[in-house]
Amino acid sequence: MNRKKFIQKSSLALGGSIVAPYLLPSGRLFAKTGSVKADHVVLVMFAGGVRQQESILGRYLEDSQGVLGAAGNIMPNLFEGNAPTKKIVYGTSIAGLPNGSEPIPKLLTQSMENSGVLFPELRALSAGHYVGLSTLLTGNTGTAQGLRVRPRYPTIFEYLRKHAGFKATDTWFIGNGIGNSTPLLNSSNHPDYGLQYGANMFAAPVTFSASGREVLGNSKTYTRADLEPMYYIKNFLDNSFSLSKDQIASVSNTDEERTQIKDFIKSVFAKQQAGQLAMPPVLDNGDAINVMYAAEVLREFKPKILAVNISSVDGCHSNFTGYLQSLHRADHITGWLWQHIQNNIPEMSGNTIMIVAPECGRNEKPNPILDQNDWLAFDHSDKNALRVWSLMLGKGVYRQRVGSEAKPIGRLTDIAPTIADIFGVLDPVMQSGLLDPLAKSQFLQL
Repeated sequence: MNRKKFIQKSSLALGGSIVAPYLLPSGRLFAKTGSVKADHVVLVMFAGGVRQQESILGRYLEDSQGVLGAAGNIMPNLFEGNAPTKKIVYGTSIAGLPNGSEPIPKLLTQSMENSGVLFPELRALSAGHYVGLSTLLTGNTGTAQGLRVRPRYPTIFEYLRKHAGFKATDTWFIGNGIGNSTPLLNSSNHPDYGLQYGANMFAAPVTFSASGREVLGNSKTYTRADLEPMYYIKNFLDNSFSLSKDQIASVSNTDEERTQIKDFIKSVFAKQQAGQLAMPPVLDNGDAINVMYAAEVLREFKPKILAVNISSVDGCHSNFTGYLQSLHRADHITGWLWQHIQNNIPEMSGNTIMIVAPECGRNEKPNPILDQNDWLAFDHSDKNALRVWSLMLGKGVYRQRVGSEAKPIGRLTDIAPTIADIFGVLDPVMQSGLLDPLAKSQFLQL
């Protein structure tokens, strides 16, 4: 057996490296330089390309399909504005009514726009999905890199673990699959940071699938005595192949953290079978499932930072009706997650800041593909696809609107330094010289 296969098999025996990563550098390199604004941050990344017109501008079908009188807000938990009254197709189905004609009831008594800071016109630095997600997490663009590689610049997880001293289970990335580069967004390949400072990561729909249950549901939790011969063999192989410490780096969980993660996985499978998982009222797509498992991670670990991505709106390339439905559901599950934190996780209630932002927008003009309603679809490649927005609400955040269509303020690269600012480590993160030169904490733009 070659070394690569041995490591892969050993990782599976220890609980699966794809779902329960790895080792912890102790201590922080720099003292915190600012006040801590909140103890927890949840970043919801609207991946897949969200068009400005149907989201924050509340235009529904007027700008996209030219249906006069069919404007309205289909994201009531996030934004202010009356719902459409014409050609309703974005909701759910009930007996006796056309498909999608029943909108999902609003969950929050007050919209996020009315509860926090809204940047209605941010600039995305790329119209591509992976670069957009990487931009949100790194504060830089990395436009020169391709798919299936880790970001070139450090992620906010690495900054916080290195400069704020966060442990591995304080930082989580909940991905919605294992395709393309999604599993690689929990750390960069930067030599000064890297995987040893990375976040734990679940690809929730895979980890907690039937296949995941088969592999992980009955995994053994090893004692130190059990692990010693395994570590001996690992060290022997590392030395035999002359690998340096940085060449064998991995996300660091202590033995206690590994045990907690394995016990957590087992408990989630047990909840699945007993029908005890907390879930959004409408659980009918992969995004909702991903957010449901993100809520379980929040409940168990109370992490300092958790980022979760949702991407069903990507269907806009070929099905505009499905895109509207996915956008409405993304609003629903984001509202549910915020409500769940406040009502069910007392350690985080009143002490959490949530940030919501798309990774890119969508084109102004449609492509020629028609869906079941003969509505045209939209790609993402023009100037309109660089128009995005962000919302921030929670502890110490007060209602404010910053910028406008006539006067855009901010860039997506501002999200990472904003999170660093929340945790009091903005100075060392900025001094790293690895952020977009124009990146700036949103708190400094208020």
